[in-house]
Amino acid sequence: DPNRNDLIVRGGGPSENVFYLDGIELPVINHFATQGSSGGAVGVVNPDFVRQIDFYTGAFPANRPNALSSVMEIRQKDGSQDRIHTKLSVGASDAALTIDGPIGKRSTFIVSARQSYLQLLFKLIGLPFLPTYNDFQLKYKYRIDPKNELSFIGIGAIDNMTLNTALQDKGTEAQRYVLGYLPVYRQWNYAVGAVYKHFAENYHDTWVLSRNMLRNNNFKYPDNDDTQPRLSDYTSDEAENKLRFERTYSGLPFRLLAGAGLQYAHYTNQTYRKRFIDGNASELRYASDLDLFGYQIFAQASDTYFDEKLSLSIGVSSIGNNFNRNMQNPIGQLSPRISASYKLDNRWTVNANIGRYAMRPAYTTLGYKNGDGEYVNRNEMLKHILSDQAIAGMEYLPSGKMRFSLESFYKHYRHYPLSVSEGVSIASKGTDYGQIGDEEIVSTGKGRAYGVEFSGKLIDWNRLNTTVTYTFFRSEFTDKNGTYRPSGWDTRHMVNVISSYRLPKNWHLAMRWRMVGGAPYSPIDSDLSTNKEAWAITRQVYIDYNKFNSLRLRRSHQLDVRIDKEFYFDKWVLNVYTDIQNVYNFQSQNPPIYTNKDANGEVMDDPADPEQKQLLRQIESYSGTILPTIGIIVKI
Repeated sequence: DPNRNDLIVRGGGPSENVFYLDGIELPVINHFATQGSSGGAVGVVNPDFVRQIDFYTGAFPANRPNALSSVMEIRQKDGSQDRIHTKLSVGASDAALTIDGPIGKRSTFIVSARQSYLQLLFKLIGLPFLPTYNDFQLKYKYRIDPKNELSFIGIGAIDNMTLNTALQDKGTEAQRYVLGYLPVYRQWNYAVGAVYKHFAENYHDTWVLSRNMLRNNNFKYPDNDDTQPRLSDYTSDEAENKLRFERTYSGLPFRLLAGAGLQYAHYTNQTYRKRFIDGNASELRYASDLDLFGYQIFAQASDTYFDEKLSLSIGVSSIGNNFNRNMQNPIGQLSPRISASYKLDNRWTVNANIGRYAMRPAYTTLGYKNGDGEYVNRNEMLKHILSDQAIAGMEYLPSGKMRFSLESFYKHYRHYPLSVSEGVSIASKGTDYGQIGDEEIVSTGKGRAYGVEFSGKLIDWNRLNTTVTYTFFRSEFTDKNGTYRPSGWDTRHMVNVISSYRLPKNWHLAMRWRMVGGAPYSPIDSDLSTNKEAWAITRQVYIDYNKFNSLRLRRSHQLDVRIDKEFYFDKWVLNVYTDIQNVYNFQSQNPPIYTNKDANGEVMDDPADPEQKQLLRQIESYSGTILPTIGIIVKI
């Protein structure tokens, strides 16, 4: 979905990735985050803060738990030590201010704030939803002495999305359909923490103390009329308090990392929603208040051999919590891993790794209650999700400016949460807004993802930088009958081309082209969707889960281009840019829309049973808009 930031890594879902900011875990990385997953609309982290990103798609570090597909380590810059620097940027969707500099001789800071006005742009181009987001980010670093340093990290966001109800009368059928079922979203989140580092002669210690919290609220009125009772009302809080200790030995014959962590989480949920089950409409109301204590332990050793041609790393970790006996036992989610890399010569390197990784189910699943107020998932059927993975590949470096790699991968999942009501894996639900996992599940699902990935990089060759990646993969998860079904992101082909070129006289040209194969989707349950009582609850069709993801869309692609021009003055720099998204206006195919109204907006009764049944009309759906924007950046 071009409107979302869902990270799909080698066939894994967006809920399988973890993110760290200077060692502090960030459960929420996007604005309008999907609770229980990691996707969202716009990234929260300010690129101005980023010094380095280490991205692991396998052989995950043992001290980074709960990852099944990737680990992203974001390392921030320190503030300037010479003077105060200011950067102001104003674009078509938001305005941002960044300030950094010294505080005394041993301290630096960097802080930013961003205010969006994206709702104005979305209203202008006629979208049915109008998002507004704000965020902040800060880092303070204090160098106590040459052997000790302390950093304070903070990041947070406030998000609100209203509906463009002006389209209810004058919008297209597709716009009115979306307005019929889309709820209003309100959300805020933050993560704060302190990182203390001590450097000794033969080792260094890292202590990380952090807290993060997410509040997620969404609700829906019938026909968006706030004088009527709500169809749904959801408010949930997730708060985590974490302490982690790591010691890295450098004076041993090999490098050794070992440590442990403790966590206290508090989850609350106030849910009301109407639903249609077994031919009858009913209401679900529950209030959850869950305390969870967890732990992690880890160790990893690495070294090089044969004149540093061979690199070996072996690690083990385990996580657990007090939710039930399965999750308390560290043996059940023991995660060993080993990786090796061998340099055949100065240009060729082969590598391989295998490992088992574990991930805790989402808090929405742990804290779900049924209509009787019971934590139905708090039984011995609920387990950590496990993934056994194997990766092998090679890397070729023909010169210092070129790099090529080819890797094959295979992942096998066990204990994946399976929806009891729908009979399919919840793995495919992480790409929608709102929340996933708040339902009765059993940990009987399996999954598999496999494929090959090619990457080529051209680094600063005659002022040109280019990265090309192509991934062929399959991603499938079992249903209640044990049949493998394509996941929601099983597009099979993914191509990304990112290129930038520095022109004379301070001009800069950048482009990105991406192609994604056709995503699977499901046919509708015609009998249920034409039921008037069932339709009144969701205002949209119901999926036929017996034929889940059995249809497929056409592939999609898009080209984005940006041109920058910098003007240098005595004490400041002006950057003017233009950005054009979807340059050639490609129209991506979406699953068809079904409406219960005719062209005049009247409900189409089924003549055979006009009281209880209705007719449906199919509308082809496409999305894609040329989106040109301009902006300025001022650096002082």
